Formats: sequence, structure tokens, C-alpha cells
Amino acid sequence: MISTISARRYAQAIFQIAKANNNLDEWAKDLKRIAEIAKDQDVIDIIENPKVLFDQKAALIKQKLGKANDLVLNLCYLLIMKGKLKNAGQIADEYEALVDEYKGIKHALVTTAVPVDEAEKAKIAAQLEKITGKKISVKLQVNPAILGGIIARIEDTQIDGSVRNKLELLRKDLVQATK
Repeated sequence: MISTISARRYAQAIFQIAKANNNLDEWAKDLKRIAEIAKDQDVIDIIENPKVLFDQKAALIKQKLGKANDLVLNLCYLLIMKGKLKNAGQIADEYEALVDEYKGIKHALVTTAVPVDEAEKAKIAAQLEKITGKKISVKLQVNPAILGGIIARIEDTQIDGSVRNKLELLRKDLVQATK
């Protein structure tokens, strides 16, 4: 919880800087690069080692990042000093959510009974965009238990068009009809 709140604060600050400089997409790429570096356990072991001097840690990050904006490097240095570099993935995710919100993009988690190809994914996204009136980014997952159809969750709204749900509704209707 604490790391999520902290990640959100960093992401909000970065978002404000990126928006002011009109480089939202560049920051998204840089944050993903930092998150990838933070997944490297060897790097994290060195960064978290109190015996390693800050200058050595900074040089390691600079070498891993390669050519990077000074603000990006300063962010990395700050994260190292605060012991938050391991939270870079959360910061990148929070930042992406802020950018998507700014651009009016909603995220949908769509569950299908079988895997679907990119063409079907695009059709699902188009249908959800028609329903919501917003731009939709679809993340797919497969759950054979729904038997067929789809279940889409967009924020707090769930659209259940699964065969399993339809069968359950039919069962309830039949039970009501026999009473």
C-alpha cells in the first residue's frame, strides 16, 4: 500500500513535468527502461548495498540507461537515494494510467473462453468503445469456465456476455416459472 501511494506520487510529479514539456510518450519509454533495469536482480543488489558508494551506483545506472535525458537520470538518482528504484515498475504503471486518463483511454480486462486473434480483439475493442463512448485498450485473458462469449470489466463496470451467465439466467427463469 505504502509503495503504491509513493509510486503514484512519483508518477504524478513526472506526469506534470512531462505534460509541461510536451513529452508524455518519451517519459513513458524512459520509465519502462528504468523499470526493466530495476527488474535486474544484480543491479538491485548493487544499488541496495550500503557499502557501494552513491557515485558507483549512479555510474551503473547511467551506463545501463545509455543516452538519457538529464531529468530521467536525476529521477533515477533520486530513486536510488530514497531506496525506491525497485518500485520503478509501479511508477511506470501509475504514469501510464495517468497518461491514458489524460488521453481519454479506458482499460478493459476481457475474459474469453478461448484465445482470440488480433482481429477479434479489435472487434471487441470497437464494440466496447461503442458501448462506453470512450477509447478502449483491451487486455485479454482466457478462462474456459465461462464456456463461451466474453466478460468485460472496465473500471467498476462489468459486462457479462458469457454463455455460463446466460445459462444461469435461463436456469433462474425456469425455476421461477415452475413456482
